[in-house]
Amino acid sequence: MIPFILRRLIQAVVVMIAVAFIAFLLFQYVGDPVVFLLGQDASPEQIRSLRAGLGLDQPFFVQFWHFLVNASQGEFGLSLRLGSRVSRLIGERFPATLELAMVAAVLSLVIGIPMGVYTALRRGTFASQVFMTISLLGVSLPTFLIGILLILVFAVILGWFPSFGRGETVQIGWWTTGLLRLDGWHHIVLPAVTLAIFQLTLIMRLVRAEMLEVLRTDYIKFARARGLSDRAIHFGHALKNTLVPVMTITGLQLGGLIAFAIITESVFQWPGMGLLFIQAVTFADIPVMAAYLCLIALIFVVINLVVDLLYFVVDPRLRVGTVGGH
Repeated sequence: MIPFILRRLIQAVVVMIAVAFIAFLLFQYVGDPVVFLLGQDASPEQIRSLRAGLGLDQPFFVQFWHFLVNASQGEFGLSLRLGSRVSRLIGERFPATLELAMVAAVLSLVIGIPMGVYTALRRGTFASQVFMTISLLGVSLPTFLIGILLILVFAVILGWFPSFGRGETVQIGWWTTGLLRLDGWHHIVLPAVTLAIFQLTLIMRLVRAEMLEVLRTDYIKFARARGLSDRAIHFGHALKNTLVPVMTITGLQLGGLIAFAIITESVFQWPGMGLLFIQAVTFADIPVMAAYLCLIALIFVVINLVVDLLYFVVDPRLRVGTVGGH
C-alpha cells in the first residue's frame, strides 16, 4: 500500500505545480498589478519602485519560484479590489462554501441512493417513472434556472424561506457556521437544494445503472439459488457492490460542488468563495483569482487522493494487483 500512496502523492504534487504555474501566468498576462495598485497617473519612478518591491523586475522563473513558495504557505498577496490579504478573504469565505457544499452532498446521498435503489428494484412502477422524469429534469435544467424557480415559488409566492444571505452565524475560533442557528438552516435550504439537484439525479441514475448491472451477475444468481431472501441479496450483496463506483463519483462530485457553487452563490448572494471569485473576475482581481484556482485544485487533489485510498481499501482486486507487482 505504501508504493500506491507514494505514487498518488507524487501525482498530486505534479498536478499542484502545474496548476500553480497556470495561476502564476494570470499575473503575467491578465493585466499589470502595478497599474491596478497605482493607477494610470503614476510616474515611471513610482512604477519602477513598486515593481522592484513586488519582485516583478526579476526573471520569470525566479518570480515563479517565489510565487510557488508563497502559495505553499497560503500567501497570495493583497486583493487589488479590497486591499486586504487574500488569505484572510479566502479564510472568511471558505466556511460558507464548504458548509453549503456539505449540506448539498448529504442531501444528494440521502435522497439519491434510495431513489436509485427503488427505481432499479421497482422498474415499471408509477413512482419509478416519476423519479426518472424528475431526474431527467434535474440533469437538463441549468442551475441558475432551478435557483430562480425555487426563489419564485418558496421565497416570493409561499414566503417559506429567505431568498438571499446566510442568516445568523456562530463564531467558533476562526470558523463561522450557520448550522448551529435555526435562522442559518432557514437560509441554507434553498441554495443547498439548488446545488444538490444535479448531483442527486446523477447519483440516482448511477446507482440505478450499477444496481441493474450487479443484479445480472452470476454471484447474484448463485445467491438466489442458495435460497437467500431478496432483502439479503439486494442490500447485503447487490447494494454493497454498487456503492464502490458510487463512492468514487461522489467523492469527485464533492469537489465539483465546492468548485461550481459559483452560480448558486451568485443567485442567492451566498457569501462564499464563489461569489468572491465572480467579483474578482469582474474587477480583474488577479491575486484572488489565482488563490481560488489553487485552492480548488488542492481540494480536488485531496479528495481524489482520499477516494483512491478508500477505493484501495474497499476493492480487494487493487490490493491483489499491488501485491502482484502490477
